[in-house]
Amino acid sequence: MINPSLLLRRAIQIDAVVSGAMALLLTFATGLVAGLTHLPDALLLQSGLFLIVYVAFIGWLGTRATMPKLLVLAVIIGNAAWTLGSIGLLFSGAVNPNLLGQLFVAAQAIAVGVFAELQFTGLRKSSAAQAA
Repeated sequence: MINPSLLLRRAIQIDAVVSGAMALLLTFATGLVAGLTHLPDALLLQSGLFLIVYVAFIGWLGTRATMPKLLVLAVIIGNAAWTLGSIGLLFSGAVNPNLLGQLFVAAQAIAVGVFAELQFTGLRKSSAAQAA
């Protein structure tokens, strides 16, 4: 367990808020986003549904007085993987988004990468919890 630094706590909490907004957008406006970006409906909807679960998890984690270090590392690694996967998706040829779609994927990849970096920096600033 760690005593999270203020940076780590805020990075996780803001990640939850931003990811929650993206979850709502992708889940409830799938058709609109797909039409504007030329990204597949199924990809957008499944990403939105995944984000609902993710938001519940990090929302819970962000309220803990102490945080399990392994769970924080899982969030950081997951965010880094999402970033790399998003960039890889654009180069894979598996999807054929228009320019707006490419910008949409790139922008969210950058945002998630920034969260991963802030969370990692916040983790390094956190201290180990004292055993009682």
